[in-house]
Amino acid sequence: MPSYEPVTALLRGLEVLRAVNRLDGATVKDIHHLTGLNQPAVVRMLETLIHAGLVIRQRDRAVYVPTGRTLELSAGYAAHREVGIAATPVMEALRRSVGWPSDVAVFDGDAMVVAHTSRVEGRLLFGRRPGYRAPILATSLGRAFLAFCGPAERERALALAAASPDPWNEPARDPPRAERFLRVVREAGFATMDDAYAAREYGGLASAIGVPVLLDGVAVAALNLMYLNEATERDEVVRRLLPVLQGAAGEVSVALARSRGRA
Repeated sequence: MPSYEPVTALLRGLEVLRAVNRLDGATVKDIHHLTGLNQPAVVRMLETLIHAGLVIRQRDRAVYVPTGRTLELSAGYAAHREVGIAATPVMEALRRSVGWPSDVAVFDGDAMVVAHTSRVEGRLLFGRRPGYRAPILATSLGRAFLAFCGPAERERALALAAASPDPWNEPARDPPRAERFLRVVREAGFATMDDAYAAREYGGLASAIGVPVLLDGVAVAALNLMYLNEATERDEVVRRLLPVLQGAAGEVSVALARSRGRA
């Protein structure tokens, strides 16, 4: 257990910084809607982050963007770089082959951190940057990882998810239900995106399937495949493209094993 109560102001500041980093040009109102913090508190946090050199306000309009100094905050985090390097050529080939974009992500406690994406920057539905934190029980990435990861990581992720009020975290508050849910994923060999999350993030227009990236039979990452619902149905994606996605995940596994000096 921690020795002290958390510093609320610091937590709020970090929450605002995450919002600025996630949004493509953030206004005070945007950050308020994303974080739930009142607008005066958002302004105070932004001014503090500006003073720290982590955020700047654009001159021509009241929009806030992160500075290059924010890169220092991730300089010591190496897991996503290794996976991103191994997955990049595989994902580029996958995008050329099937036409749909993918993300590869690694586990980071309460979320999956996107290490690399083949999404096109600026696209309305499919725009996403490396570093995005994908909710564990909402996304195909998180569900695929949880179903095949080690028990310690699974227990940690479910405990954190259980404390969140988001509707897709409901199974985490019922351990037998969570195990049944993840057993279905293991038996199928893939996971799907939560419908409520798809509605919130993509207006129900897009979804994804995800598979684990395995080393010695245990998930070390997860790889997804995005698609538009109006272009194809989930059953058709699974029938035609799941084997291709699983093959790509296998290639990433081999590349990771080689990078770690393993046969």
